[in-house]
Amino acid sequence: MISFAAPWAFFLLPLPALVYWFVPAHREKTSSIRIPFFRHVAQAAGVEPKSGSIIPHRSNLQTIVVIFIWLLLVTALARPERLAKPIVVEKSARDVVLALDISGSMDQRDFQSNDGAPKQRLAAVKDVLRSFIAERQGDRMALVIFGTRAFVQAPFTEDLNSLNGFLDQTEVGMAGPNTALGDAIGLGIRTFESSDVDQRLMIVLSDGADTSSRMTPTNAAAIAAEKSVVIYTIGVGDPNASGEDRVDLDALKAIADRTGGQYFFANDEAALAQTYQRIDEQNPRIVETQSYRPRESLTHFPLSAALILVLISSAGFHFVQRRRSAP
Repeated sequence: MISFAAPWAFFLLPLPALVYWFVPAHREKTSSIRIPFFRHVAQAAGVEPKSGSIIPHRSNLQTIVVIFIWLLLVTALARPERLAKPIVVEKSARDVVLALDISGSMDQRDFQSNDGAPKQRLAAVKDVLRSFIAERQGDRMALVIFGTRAFVQAPFTEDLNSLNGFLDQTEVGMAGPNTALGDAIGLGIRTFESSDVDQRLMIVLSDGADTSSRMTPTNAAAIAAEKSVVIYTIGVGDPNASGEDRVDLDALKAIADRTGGQYFFANDEAALAQTYQRIDEQNPRIVETQSYRPRESLTHFPLSAALILVLISSAGFHFVQRRRSAP
């Protein structure tokens, strides 16, 4: 489809006619020689005297060529362009923060893989998270890791392959041996400050009780609720253990309830995979659709045609003049 970016230029089409009708003709004065007894000289020479003014006339072909050149120039001024097919761009309408506990207790091998073999907790979580991340193509996701301290392992990105790369580099204990659950939630909320979407989802996985946070999980959940951040919590590990190895299910439930999210518990890899699947089902992908049509300028076509016509007509005019002046 062809359109014009400046269609107002076509109002200039009658301009040459208006100039021809209302603007006085161009006149030039030239020097002449006055001869006494001019009439007698003309009669003796057998020449009939005529007016000294010369009015050049165009042929019909020249008039048609000039009109066509003007049409091409006005068309170029109107900036013709070709509209391509609409291109649809989908932009995620929700951002997701994954908060992952990598405290020392995540090194325990009390998870069962699909074949029944014992598996490290963090390794099982990584395997399930890779599948979860891969199924959220188009979403913006960030990764927060926490132990004694909380860190942003990967800021918001749509490049989920790089996010999986950061996840692969995560190891047990690299953030300290303890569990700072409240600080992790607080850091996740702070990460959302760079988000310009209204729907914000945080998924927190922990296998221990909060022991080293500067902000309690309860206060962090209250701030998250004020910031419209919905938190889904996942508890892994042994709720009957003692000390830091005991997963605080009550705290995880309270966090989820306070923010309008949901709490889950998983004690093996299959249950963990099912948990992330349920979260995915409850939070289907939401996108904002934007479309635009690329425009390709065609101005060079009428300009080139006008230039070619000018060159051809000029060459033809000089050729005719030369033939007329030849003896």
